[in-house]
Order: sequence, then C-alpha cells, then structure tokens
Amino acid sequence: MLDLSPLAIWRRSAFSRVIDVERRMRQSATTTARVVCIASGKGGTGKSVVATNLAVLRAQRGERVLLIDFDAGLANDHLLLGLAPPFDLGHVIEGRATVAEAMVEGPGGLRLLSGGVGRHVLAHPTRREFERLLKALRPLEDEFDLIIVDHGAGIGYTTVTHLCASTTLLLVTSHEVTALSDAYAVYKRAVMVNPSLHVGVVFNRAPDAESADAAWERLRGVCRKFLGRQPELIGFVPADPAVPRSVDLRAPVSLVEPHSLAAQSLLSVSRWPQLDTARSVEPFYERALKALH
Repeated sequence: MLDLSPLAIWRRSAFSRVIDVERRMRQSATTTARVVCIASGKGGTGKSVVATNLAVLRAQRGERVLLIDFDAGLANDHLLLGLAPPFDLGHVIEGRATVAEAMVEGPGGLRLLSGGVGRHVLAHPTRREFERLLKALRPLEDEFDLIIVDHGAGIGYTTVTHLCASTTLLLVTSHEVTALSDAYAVYKRAVMVNPSLHVGVVFNRAPDAESADAAWERLRGVCRKFLGRQPELIGFVPADPAVPRSVDLRAPVSLVEPHSLAAQSLLSVSRWPQLDTARSVEPFYERALKALH
C-alpha cells in the first residue's frame, strides 16, 4: 500500500531530486568537452609546439579536437599548423566574425581558433569584451570532445580566469633556471586561485634526461617547500633538430618526422591520463564567466 504520509512524500521527493541531479551530472559529463589549459611562465619554452602537436595527436585518435590559441596578440599556432585563418578571436570580440566563421580545419581534422598577430583587442580586452567572447565560446563545449587552450606566457587576468574554471593545466617549461622560476610562479598562482586544479609539467627542449631530472627535482623541491604540494611530472621532450625543421615546414613534427625523438616524446605526453578525465560537471565556460565576476 502506498504510504501517503507527509514524511514519505518528502522522502520520495528528495529521492527524486537526487536522481535528477545525478542524471544531469551524467548528461553533463557526456555532452561537454574536456578542457585543458596549456601555459608557461616565460616565452621561448616551445609551449605552442607542444600544444599543436598534442592537438594533432589527439585528433588522430579520432577525437573531435579544438585548439584555441589564446596568446595575447602574439599567436603562432596557425603558423605551426600551416594555416592562414581569415578571422581570429579578435574579430569575434569585435563582432566582425562568428566563432564558426573564425574556425578553420587543420591537420588530422582538428579545428583551430587563432588568436591573431598584433591584435590589441585580444591582448588587452575589457572585461565586457572578454565576457562576450566567453559567451560566444560556450556552445563549442557541446561540439567537441577535447578543447585545448594555448595561453600566452605569463599570468594575465584572462589566463587566471581560465585557470579558475579549469580542472587541468599542462605547464610547459625548460630546464633553465629562469624558466623554472617562472614556471613556479605560474604554478603558485594557479593553485592559489584553484586549489583543486590538477597540474602536470612537461620539460621541453631538454638536452638530456639528466638535465630534465635535475630540473624536476629543483621545481618539485621548491613547490613542496613553499606550497606544500607539487605538480605531476608528465615527462620531457628532448632538444631535437627535427623540431626546428618541422617549424620551417610549417607542419607538426609528429606528422613530418613521427619517428624522431621529439615526436615520440610528444606522443607520450599526449597519453597523459588526465587528458581523458579533464571534465567538470558544470560547463567550463559557465565556470569561467562566474570567475570573471
């Protein structure tokens, strides 16, 4: 016999709400893209080489991949991919192009949204302009499996906004002391604004494994000492003449010299397990909009 007492009705109602929340969580987890931020403390670490190759390698796995070049007016992902987009994010901010018009197809079927070169509006957007851009990008989470956001060097407010919303940061650095210092600064800022952020480190252009190991020990040590936590070591990419050759060819080294040491190391980076789980229940760009305010 059905219990119609107020307590029983409340319990059924509460149970229904729990089921509804779980259902919405499952739907969100399966319909929104995983979003991964890629950043570095300083320029010259080869961050964009890592980002473009990562995007290509994940696209080759059959994923729907979008690469967003969020470098502040100094974008070069399109050059590394051999593309010439007619529009960029600056045009989207200005209302001169839609996101769909600005997207172009790249190697492996990936899509690219270029940041443009020398675009002041992207380098120094007002909060209202940045908010308009985030709203324009939100629908893309329903169209892609993986969105990779390639940030410029440093930690400006647009990068911090992304980090507040993200679950995953891939930090690219080199073995040099100045690069390590800047990488620590980015890591410190990232975990301050988002303590739950999962951060992995790639040492790029390492002369050898010993140099990369020594650099990791220095970075890990200072993080443990001053922050009480440390990022995850993903691996290192060796200094390899195949990379500058691929840059000259305007094609990812993973495509033009897939058996090179650098390409094989980048393939290993592309298998980082966190790339498969970098998803939150709430859509990324909704979280970013809240962080912006």
